[in-house]
Amino acid sequence: MKRVLIIAGISACCLSTPVLADGLGNARKAGCMNCHAVDKKLVGPSYKDVAAKYKGDAGAEAKLIKKVMAGGSGVWGKMPMPANRGKLTDEELKTIVGWILSL
Repeated sequence: MKRVLIIAGISACCLSTPVLADGLGNARKAGCMNCHAVDKKLVGPSYKDVAAKYKGDAGAEAKLIKKVMAGGSGVWGKMPMPANRGKLTDEELKTIVGWILSL
């Protein structure tokens, strides 16, 4: 039983690694990294701060997808985030948000 759990854990890590890399790659491709960084505030909040804010929120993925698509301001300060509708496929956007929430 212990061996099965270890193999399952290793498999889960291996399978999730490409998704995480795709999230970062998609964020770079979409230009998100011009205003955001993983671990420090630039124009917008760090992705680690975003992940911490939404930790434990079951609706976080849907909220963040909507926010990235529509843009907005006021949550993290006065600087608005532009809308990103049409820049990303739904799957790319979901991958980015999943990656952010995994941090």
